[in-house]
Amino acid sequence: MSNRMWGGRFASGPDAVMEEINASIGFDKRLYQQDIAGSIAHAKMLAEAGILTTEDRDAIIAGLATVRDEIAQGTFTFSRALEDIHMNIEARLKEIIGDAAGRLHTARSRNDQVATDFRLYVREATDMLGAQLRTLQSALIARAEEEAATVMPGFTHLQSAQPVTFGHHLLAYVEMFARDAGRFADARARMNESPLGSAALAGTSFPIDREMTAKELGFDRPTANSLDAVADRDFVLETLAAASITAMHLSRFSEELVIWSSAQFGFVRLSDKFSTGSSIMPQKRNPDAAELIRAKIGRIMGALTSLLVVMKGLPLAYSKDMQEDKEVAFDALDSLSLSLAAMTGMVGDLVVNRDNMRAAAGSGFSTATDIADWLVREANVPFRDAHHITGRVVALAEEKNCTLDGLNIEDLKTIDARIDSRIFNVLSVEKSVASRTSFGGTAPKNVLAQVKLWRERLKDAE
Repeated sequence: MSNRMWGGRFASGPDAVMEEINASIGFDKRLYQQDIAGSIAHAKMLAEAGILTTEDRDAIIAGLATVRDEIAQGTFTFSRALEDIHMNIEARLKEIIGDAAGRLHTARSRNDQVATDFRLYVREATDMLGAQLRTLQSALIARAEEEAATVMPGFTHLQSAQPVTFGHHLLAYVEMFARDAGRFADARARMNESPLGSAALAGTSFPIDREMTAKELGFDRPTANSLDAVADRDFVLETLAAASITAMHLSRFSEELVIWSSAQFGFVRLSDKFSTGSSIMPQKRNPDAAELIRAKIGRIMGALTSLLVVMKGLPLAYSKDMQEDKEVAFDALDSLSLSLAAMTGMVGDLVVNRDNMRAAAGSGFSTATDIADWLVREANVPFRDAHHITGRVVALAEEKNCTLDGLNIEDLKTIDARIDSRIFNVLSVEKSVASRTSFGGTAPKNVLAQVKLWRERLKDAE
């Protein structure tokens, strides 16, 4: 049968294939709350402008409230023949209140309607993701405080480099996630303009008040150009870009958890809540949650790439191609939200093997740089010369198959007579990390200071 919502232009209904490719109700029905909120704001404005009677306004608002309840309660019947969430709601509204429902669409189009709905949805998603990021940061900060003095190897090229504190390592991710939250906040600020009232592409001849609807929906202002308003999907792209960077940070942390929880490292143990067993090997504890978070970057970054490709060749203003914006965005934002929740849980349940971390921190001659620094600071040796001397110390320790602090003073003096027993004050990993007191350094007291600072920042952000 024909879709009556299209009017008299079309005599017959769509072919089954056309209906299949054209309908979006299977995924855009999740926009029902935003669609109804936009319609209520529009009805209020039409009445205020004298375009709609107060009786019709009240009937429309009451009818929309009924539709909203039906959808929320699962009693609403969605029709693919009606294509999308806008037409489904309007058709049901007509069944409830009669002809007054047909006046709701005055001075608007599905083009500005969907742009408004989707902005409202993405705006809510950025708020939720920002809150989840702060929760994850709080979990990391709590663990950083507990592990402020826990020594572990710091790596470059995944090779032991210098000892650091585990608390310092965790705070590195707090910094990353703060930047992520900032990107979401920036995206939210730019998207917070209302397209409603831009109509199909050219605006409308009706005396509408776009400032009123913008304020009603919590936007800062209406969009300034009707063509841009209905053609723009930058707000989704920017949010997906922020989501991709966040997912990349989560993936890096997940990779570390996978490595650290292996038998070869044994730095941490993931709780049973976030691990699985093997169907054939009873000894296995698989870090599946971390691995799945690590993989989510593919879907999230893929959504960004997909939408960029959709948008790159479109002339102004609206094209049906833009219907492809929602499925990928919904999936990406859902995936990121789930990943943040899982990572927060893993951080809270993480069991740290401090002895293994300490033993690994002392391997690989990780305090070699401390020897070079000591020679510069205490013996006035130029750094390049100190670097060469330290290399000979490392070679001697390798020859004797011992750690740097396992060498005796006589051994060290054979390499350079300026070395004295004070050098042993910097050779242990604990003394090494304690000495790194420069701003941003790994010293335990620095970690505790940053923990305090971050708690204050997060409290201010609430």
